[in-house]
Amino acid sequence: MSLLKEIEPIKTKDFLQDKFREYYNSAKITLPPRFTAREWGFLNWGGGVMNRHVKFSTMAELKNYLKKVSPAHSYHSVAYYEEPGSKAMVEKKWQGADLIFDLDGDHLPGVTDRDFPGMLDVIRDQGHALWNDFLEPEFGFKREFLQVTFSGHRGFHLHYRDPSLFHLDSEARRELVSHIRGEGVDVSGGLAQYNDVNSKGWSKRIRDQIPTLIGKLTDIATNTEGSKTTLKTLHLELKEQLRREGKPGRGVASIQKLADLLTHEDRLQRVLDGKFAALGKLQGLFLDLVKSDASIVLGAAGETDEVVTIDVRRQIRWPTSLHGKTGMRVTEFELERLDPDRSNPFDALNEAFVFGMDKNLKVEITVEDAIVRFGDTTHEVKQGDVLDVSESSATFLCLKGWGSLV
Repeated sequence: MSLLKEIEPIKTKDFLQDKFREYYNSAKITLPPRFTAREWGFLNWGGGVMNRHVKFSTMAELKNYLKKVSPAHSYHSVAYYEEPGSKAMVEKKWQGADLIFDLDGDHLPGVTDRDFPGMLDVIRDQGHALWNDFLEPEFGFKREFLQVTFSGHRGFHLHYRDPSLFHLDSEARRELVSHIRGEGVDVSGGLAQYNDVNSKGWSKRIRDQIPTLIGKLTDIATNTEGSKTTLKTLHLELKEQLRREGKPGRGVASIQKLADLLTHEDRLQRVLDGKFAALGKLQGLFLDLVKSDASIVLGAAGETDEVVTIDVRRQIRWPTSLHGKTGMRVTEFELERLDPDRSNPFDALNEAFVFGMDKNLKVEITVEDAIVRFGDTTHEVKQGDVLDVSESSATFLCLKGWGSLV
């Protein structure tokens, strides 16, 4: 190995640590409610074991820790404890926990962060649907208890802090998640309100999703550009939905056959009119596809199949901290800005970079291909490309493992 090849990783690592230290020495840090009752955790540069069971009594203590350590990843518990600094969980004396809904692009079939801007748009739309289709209309959640944040990487977090729900146990939270995911939802029952424009929850999602699904199936049948990817994504979504519900799987060929049925104009019109019996034996597959294509995917917690919402002892990133895989700030924003149709939907790639956007560094791309955007500038890159980029862009590319300083 040449001396240059040995120096470049060291140069990159030192640059990244220096940028985080610079941020934490000057940033305006915000704290979650009741921060003294929460357990804090940190991962330092180079990985290793998380430093957990940390308690802070004052803002000054936290700031001093951040200035001294400048960790790569920073978390606090969703739970409130009587003794958050105790090493044994039983000795912490759990007092309740926030409800957290984690939407992460890593868990969406057919979505990849190699198209980073596209992935964030999809996840933001899922967050908007989660609140407007379920949490507010079906569960009666109130905006006064909600905090919405960009996670700093691949998604968004909805923190819900209604004191009346703090003591919900994991089983009660699991019921919420199961309904949002559509587990056990009777799609055929929801069709009774197919023409009701005032329907809510799953009835509304079914009504809204059917024309979208028919459009996807029509594209598959006519082999339009991108239809093979659409078919693969529909199959992955269906496979996961059926697995969760304990149902036997269906193959790609079945979806293709269903799509081909919709090439007949009369049958297509009957389906659009809500007469799904026109699909014959494939009606059940169509209804399962409606549900899987309309479900909201909530992020999984660690290596288990539990989702973050269910885990009452989960740790979560807090707003104004930095994400160690992107260098982006965990950023709070208004609920309305989840709406993709607003004039100013939240744009993480314009609003969550903190190290400046002046181009003064060169980065060599080390991944096969990717689509990235920094501010208003989009790059479609491939391995070996050298970009003139800002410190924010260089931090992102290096931490993602997509580039190195040259």
